[in-house]
Amino acid sequence: MADENIFVLYAFCMGIFITFVYDILRIFRRVIPHNIFWVSLEDIIFWCFCAIEVFLLMYHVSNGTLRWFAVLGAMVGMGLYLKTLSRFLVKYISLFLRKVRTVIKKFFGFLFKPFRLLTGFLSKTVGRTAGRGKRFVTFLKKRLTAFGKVLKMVVCKQ
Repeated sequence: MADENIFVLYAFCMGIFITFVYDILRIFRRVIPHNIFWVSLEDIIFWCFCAIEVFLLMYHVSNGTLRWFAVLGAMVGMGLYLKTLSRFLVKYISLFLRKVRTVIKKFFGFLFKPFRLLTGFLSKTVGRTAGRGKRFVTFLKKRLTAFGKVLKMVVCKQ
């Protein structure tokens, strides 16, 4: 009986651990948003990790036998963690990390501002020069076409 109680305790802790790892994943998704492909890939990796962890728990503690009270213990651990710590942990840590990300973005934005100004100036200058060059090429093409027509008329008359 004592071994079964310890096994339930392990399952309870495993439920808390699995939910905590998923909360870390949720925080990561809130701080760095990404598309459905990456979310799906992260979920697949997470569930494979969870399956391996649960299998190892079952293998080491109960010789690979699935015990329903262990499943119940894990579900109680998950539910208790979700009702108590999860909301606050995800909310406040992701808020803090978003603030840190904003400060870092502002710092690097300030640090690289001269380079942005320089590249903006160069792109405008190159754009103007390219526009002038295009107009010059168009002008030359028209002049050469007109000259070619005049040359044909002179050659054909003789």
